[in-house]
Amino acid sequence: MAALASMAAGPSACGQEKKPDTPIDRQTLEAALRVMGLEYSPAQIEQAVPRVNQLAGRIQRLRKIEVPLDTEPAARFHALGPGPMPRRRAVFQPSRVAPVVKPKNEGDLAFLPVTRLAWLLRNRRITSRQLTAIYLERLKQFGPRLNCVITLTGDLAMEQAARADQAIRAGKYRGPLHGIPWGAKDLLATKGIATTWGAEPYRDQVPSSNATVVDRLEKAGAVLVAKLSMGALAMGGLWFGGMTKTPWNVEESSSGSSAGSASAAAAGLVAFAIGTETLGSIVSPCVRCGVAGVRPTYGRVPRTGAMALSWTMDKIGPICRTVEDCALVLRAIHGPDGRDGTAIDAPLEWNPARPLSTLRIGMLEEEFGEADAKDKPVYEAALAGLGKAGARLRPVKLPDFDVGALLLILSAEGAAAFDDLTRSGGLDRLTDQGPDAWPNTFRGSRFIPAVEYIRAQRARTLMMRRMELFFKDWDVLVSPPGDSLGVTNLTGHPQVVVPCGFVDGMPRGLVFTAGLCEEGAAMRVAHAYERATRWHAMRPPVS
Repeated sequence: MAALASMAAGPSACGQEKKPDTPIDRQTLEAALRVMGLEYSPAQIEQAVPRVNQLAGRIQRLRKIEVPLDTEPAARFHALGPGPMPRRRAVFQPSRVAPVVKPKNEGDLAFLPVTRLAWLLRNRRITSRQLTAIYLERLKQFGPRLNCVITLTGDLAMEQAARADQAIRAGKYRGPLHGIPWGAKDLLATKGIATTWGAEPYRDQVPSSNATVVDRLEKAGAVLVAKLSMGALAMGGLWFGGMTKTPWNVEESSSGSSAGSASAAAAGLVAFAIGTETLGSIVSPCVRCGVAGVRPTYGRVPRTGAMALSWTMDKIGPICRTVEDCALVLRAIHGPDGRDGTAIDAPLEWNPARPLSTLRIGMLEEEFGEADAKDKPVYEAALAGLGKAGARLRPVKLPDFDVGALLLILSAEGAAAFDDLTRSGGLDRLTDQGPDAWPNTFRGSRFIPAVEYIRAQRARTLMMRRMELFFKDWDVLVSPPGDSLGVTNLTGHPQVVVPCGFVDGMPRGLVFTAGLCEEGAAMRVAHAYERATRWHAMRPPVS
């Protein structure tokens, strides 16, 4: 409000425009037109020069308005089209957990899924303090080798674990996440604890409040043990501390940008983790690390307190060792918070006991056909396993659309989010200065005209309409990780990923895509596949 007041009070608010410090001449405008692929006549250029200088003056004034980085644009993206929000009664019925025998080996205990750890905690076969101490020790032991931890939160974790034990003893059990240790991707704000975004300019940043997701998990009784590494400003696996590794091969990156979340979950350093995705940042590291992940429908989980990269594409989701664990975590963090204007109030279903025969499941035949020759036997076996699990697969193809052209939306929004960092020279402090890294991307994206950005958003609407029609005939799609990532991240459709085999010692993954707000359907198919195989139970060498 202070910024708006200063604008209104300024002498040029309704009067004369302030001229740019360096007037834009005819030659500069001609060069800019060549960059944009436009051609004006000499008379048109001559006439445009004064107007462009007027706009440049407005831009200079705009830059003087202080806009906090967590401020979203006034124009909001909504993945769900016009019409009422789904209002059916949501059935959330997790599987029954048989009595669990506590493993004698701490490593075996650390690899139990959340469902089984929850049974041990609720039945007081183990305390949260004991379990938290095990994970903290594993984080100290294996975290440096995987380079997956930015900040250990040991003191906070032991305090939260003690509170969980006290509540459970008093019969005040909060649910399956009560007392369970977890790790947060280091773009989620944590009150009084450094939140670095993996980038040098922000490594000393300490928020004064928690992200909504952090608050919700604390309310569920979960125990935060670590802030996990992420690629700088949410790209790749390289952060200011180096490259995060996959526990299947420490010579290889875990991919990104939820690099540490996937690596730590795979190595048994946390019971579950939270990641984020804009264009593959949950799916890709889950594949590289051999764990399960859910990238929810856009708006399913509020992003309040999370670093913004692309306001119309960012999503928050769970990374776990099983699909059912993901369902339990998603239930705890989803729904509006009254602060994120894009958050939706839609039913979340989970009923893994329902047979797959009721679902219309499509196989993206073209994407499987384009897979690497080494990968094809893995995918053929995975599809056969799905058939044995009860899935009736029919070949299908996604609607054609030039997805690559629409990705300038991400480039433009990312450049806008970190415009102050670009203009201040702070980008120069990032470790990765390569041609495909954020510094060069942000600088280059300043040449995207506003008109083209809006055109891309309009074209996106057309693609969303095509996908809406497409999903009238399908409940779930099965594919390798690939082309569907771009389409679904732009349209906001959810995806679930699980491990499905290995090639040259590295995991491969299977992706399940569902209609908007239909995560439950995709998770059902992924869960059935998981139960028919043992890939999710395999442990990496570094564990």
